[in-house]
Amino acid sequence: MKKTFIALAALAFGTLALGIAEFVMMAILQFVASDFGITEAQAGYLISAYALGVCAGAPVLLFFRRFPLKNLLIALACIMLIGNTGAMLSPNFSTMLLFRFISGFPHGAYFGVASIVADKLAPPGKGTLAVAIMISGMTIANLIGVPLGTVLCSFWSWRIAFMLVAGVSALLILFIKFLVPPVENLTDTGFWGQFQFLKHSRPWLLIGATMFGNGGIFCMYSYISLILTETAHFPKSSLTLLMAVAGSGMVIGNLSAGKLSERFKPGYIAAAFQLLAACMLFLLFIAAQQPIIAVLGMTLCTMCLFGVSSPQQFLLLKNAPGGELLGAISAQIAFNLGNAFGAYLGGIPLKHGFPPTACAAVGIPLTLTGFTLLMLFNRVTKKTQP
Repeated sequence: MKKTFIALAALAFGTLALGIAEFVMMAILQFVASDFGITEAQAGYLISAYALGVCAGAPVLLFFRRFPLKNLLIALACIMLIGNTGAMLSPNFSTMLLFRFISGFPHGAYFGVASIVADKLAPPGKGTLAVAIMISGMTIANLIGVPLGTVLCSFWSWRIAFMLVAGVSALLILFIKFLVPPVENLTDTGFWGQFQFLKHSRPWLLIGATMFGNGGIFCMYSYISLILTETAHFPKSSLTLLMAVAGSGMVIGNLSAGKLSERFKPGYIAAAFQLLAACMLFLLFIAAQQPIIAVLGMTLCTMCLFGVSSPQQFLLLKNAPGGELLGAISAQIAFNLGNAFGAYLGGIPLKHGFPPTACAAVGIPLTLTGFTLLMLFNRVTKKTQP
């Protein structure tokens, strides 16, 4: 059991690196925009570039499905190192866009492979919790890594944040090599066999719920620094602490969802978190001018963001017989498509002069759509079970 936990912790170190790379951009958006001489809405494209890299990189993994899973993880860690080193050294906005795309390239694939490895390492009945532990690195990134990166950026340069990710990626290569045991390869059903599970409605309902639900929260969270500073009137110097508070919500949401899914059906746990997210976005829209409400709404939204994460990741893996690899990475494609169009849609009100709270309003119908699709999934699952 101890060796299993150490292996899961090593896998979590990878999601730690990915979490800092993905989420630190929200905290340093203003620094990057100022350095490159662009607007904050334009800097938001760096969030979308990362997300699109995720969507492009994950399907490529299918061509390497016969490779040992441990070797795939090491290769993906190497790409993390290259992408974030390039982002750190980018001389202009265009180059930064390219390396943000490359940085996102291994994200979905890593989560997909690591989810399968975590499930294979887990004791019976502990699959969702094992996946939650693997994902926990991303929540710790937001609790510690992103605030640390923000502090370093405020003292030196935003480039320090990507230097930090590059260093973590280098350590990850060693951790996977020496701490993660080899696991049995997946049964190869052929390239097209990977897609057979998509003939059924349940995976599509999960993919849609993941995409819309995540997108709704990212409409707001992509511009959280503006909501906190321009609407709730927190000083910019407090962003580091506030990002740590947001990270604590992610840790609580992820681990509580993993534990609750041992007692209740993961689909209902995800739906409950999704409905709470819609309520919190509405609260931010109408009352983010109050600092306490702004912090409460942000923290509960980030809790919900990861409260749905491990149940949906696990459910997609389990509802993809013969195509587990594609099922696992489909969750990350859906998450990051949501991130991409969420950041884009959330920026539209800002371009037209609306206050930052309007970003939260845009996300409400998206999160409610995610909730509806999850409830449909639960209904279809109940009908098809003997």
